[in-house]
Amino acid sequence: MRHGFTTGSCAAAAAKAASHMLLTGETLSEVSITTPKGLVYTAELEQIIRTENSVICGVQKDGGDDPDVTTGLIVLAEVSFDTRSGSAGGKSTDNSAGDDRKEQAGKTERVFIDGGKGVGRVTMPGLDQPVGNAAINSVPREMIRREVESILEKTGMDCRLRVIISIPGGEEVAARTFNPRLGITGGLSVLGTSGVVEPMSAQALLDTIRVELRQKKALGAPVAAMTPGNYGLDFMKQTYGFDLDQSVKCSNFIGASVDMAAELGFSKILLTGHIGKMIKVSGGIMNTHSHEADCRMELLAAAGLRAGADPDVLRELLGAATTDEAVRILTEKGCLHAVMEQVMDRIRFYLQARCGGKLQTECIVYSSVEGLLGMTGGAMDLLEEIRGFYASSQR
Repeated sequence: MRHGFTTGSCAAAAAKAASHMLLTGETLSEVSITTPKGLVYTAELEQIIRTENSVICGVQKDGGDDPDVTTGLIVLAEVSFDTRSGSAGGKSTDNSAGDDRKEQAGKTERVFIDGGKGVGRVTMPGLDQPVGNAAINSVPREMIRREVESILEKTGMDCRLRVIISIPGGEEVAARTFNPRLGITGGLSVLGTSGVVEPMSAQALLDTIRVELRQKKALGAPVAAMTPGNYGLDFMKQTYGFDLDQSVKCSNFIGASVDMAAELGFSKILLTGHIGKMIKVSGGIMNTHSHEADCRMELLAAAGLRAGADPDVLRELLGAATTDEAVRILTEKGCLHAVMEQVMDRIRFYLQARCGGKLQTECIVYSSVEGLLGMTGGAMDLLEEIRGFYASSQR
């Protein structure tokens, strides 16, 4: 399968090309950089614009066989001579100009980096960049700086350069990403640690989960609230006054998310989710994707056996196509409560096993039709803590 290149690689390539054209007067049609992973990226250049004191050029994002919402967008770099006061005088073209300069205070940096239109700006703590900075992460910043410095060294020019990264259409596309949840406003993030997009990799999602958990910790959240997705959004809001958007969306990576919460210093976890995912956790399945494991009906039948359900009920469960159908069967037979007690006991057992007993782990399980199916003993206390935290933070 074909790999792609990150927005960070696109930004670094565009910045290198624009720097070269600004300082030499030459025109390029392509440029090559070496990514942190060691792969050479040769990018075709688009939308080249020259002025007396600046050059803009763009590189189109190609996600390879693992495309995301940024694939096809143009990442632009505008490189100009930095003549502002504080670096060399003049006036900034945007309100954010001082933020990256503070990051470089006391250094002899010759390259100033900031975000323009379509690149988001950080408004909440706990992210890779400080509040106020453009959402250009550390590795892409270093890639951009290194490539522009290489042109300064090659040409022997003694000057400072200003690099503004922009992504036309980025603000609209960002609405379909995690950025609004993370407090990144006005556009996309410029990301990438290896510079390369691995095809069909789950790493980007795991990285996002870690970022969200780290941000919750930085904001002082007392509990790591996690949910696989938005199933039950209305139920949790209407029944408990809890907005699932305040939970970290852990997708299928329940075990990995528990690990991250422990690593980041949380002492309490509240996991809420639909029976279709949570029943798998009752069997110790910590990646709940259907390609990894299923056993939903087998686990419900095992819980039914422990709860004393009749063999005919167990056979019906094993023939059910969905967990909602299984819940209907258990409701009709009058044994849903007893079965769910067994399920919740096993969920808590395996969550405790995953974290080695180091965290308080609680869980709430619901279905699309019946609503609440079960909760562990301390779940409501943790829910109250979470609601109290968000109520106080909004005052």
